[in-house]
Amino acid sequence: MMRVAVHPVQMVMGFIIWAVWFVAIYGGLSVACDLAPPSIWLGHMTWINAVLLGVTLFTTLFLLALAYRCWRARPDTDNHRFVVWISFAGYVGAAVATFAVGLPILGLPPCL
Repeated sequence: MMRVAVHPVQMVMGFIIWAVWFVAIYGGLSVACDLAPPSIWLGHMTWINAVLLGVTLFTTLFLLALAYRCWRARPDTDNHRFVVWISFAGYVGAAVATFAVGLPILGLPPCL
């Protein structure tokens, strides 16, 4: 059994990772648009959107990998089973939220 997968902090870690991603993405977007705004004529094909999309995809895949790790855990007690399933649901929910919030990167210009 993976002891780390049954630690209670796993139940909130998915949304902590999501919150850090959210602050970093929108903070980084604001700083990038202030320091080096791309031309409005480029639309959504800018270096800022490429970086934001890369970070979003990495974070989504990382959260899904953590969810898979919880899925593969073999808890030995009912308390551990509860922690593993809540953690799994939290990681999947955070991955879906990350992808959904990052989806406008594909179609909107970064600095409106």
